[in-house]
Amino acid sequence: MSITIRRATAADCPRLLELIQELAVYEKAPQEVTVSLQHFTESGFGTQPVWWAFVAEEEKVIHGFALYYIRYSTWKGQCLYLEDILVTEKMRGKGIGAQLFERILEEAKEKKLVRVVWQVLEWNEPAIGFYKKYNATLDPEWINGAIEIKVAP
Repeated sequence: MSITIRRATAADCPRLLELIQELAVYEKAPQEVTVSLQHFTESGFGTQPVWWAFVAEEEKVIHGFALYYIRYSTWKGQCLYLEDILVTEKMRGKGIGAQLFERILEEAKEKKLVRVVWQVLEWNEPAIGFYKKYNATLDPEWINGAIEIKVAP
């Protein structure tokens, strides 16, 4: 198996959305993925991109991805926020997640960002175990907040 980690391109967006849907199914929330392909692609590859990603590819098939954006902390400054990392179910356990995560850490260093942050569901023991291998701090104290805004099309 020869996995290549590379930057995502606009042409990868349909496959990335498939993988995002797979992640949503795994996280027991498939109905929550409502972003359109057009909006997703424009948000990553338009005139003002707000996200970037790396893909794990073997023989032109994308088996995983890590999508991030830059977040600002008033306490720490700019940091890399890892929005999603996923390896397809059939390819898990082959070190692909580690390759993607290590590329994310490298990206943060290259950009001189002081932290990498993310969220993980409290029941996702495989992911929690994965992050603990990197000596990550997992903070159960914070509660997530969100408000859905209705925007006219």
